[in-house]
Amino acid sequence: MKKVIVAAALLLAAASAVNAQTVNAGKYTVEGTNLDGSSYSGTAEITLASETTCVIEWDTAGEKSTGVCMLNGNAFAAAYVLGDALGLIVYKVNGDGTLEGNWTITGKDGSGTETLTEVN
Repeated sequence: MKKVIVAAALLLAAASAVNAQTVNAGKYTVEGTNLDGSSYSGTAEITLASETTCVIEWDTAGEKSTGVCMLNGNAFAAAYVLGDALGLIVYKVNGDGTLEGNWTITGKDGSGTETLTEVN
């Protein structure tokens, strides 16, 4: 019985390690769609503050915005300021390190999409 419990614990630990996601500090390319469906691109830089929190800065179409971000499992969220508006983006952290997200901004209907790809 002890062998079964030990084997189950090891299997659970291995599965947790495989499912653990991370977001790397550094520069990313940005590809996204605006609320009206038009596309945009640019860059982003993530600076880690801890294992789960960070600062993210975007430069898209010459417009800069800064946000605070947090990692929770395979979800990565950021609240940001863009001009006079507040925004929120929630990304899924993929196994290849890309971040795929949906975003919204105060005072606007709908949501846009965004993908961050780490620059190597």
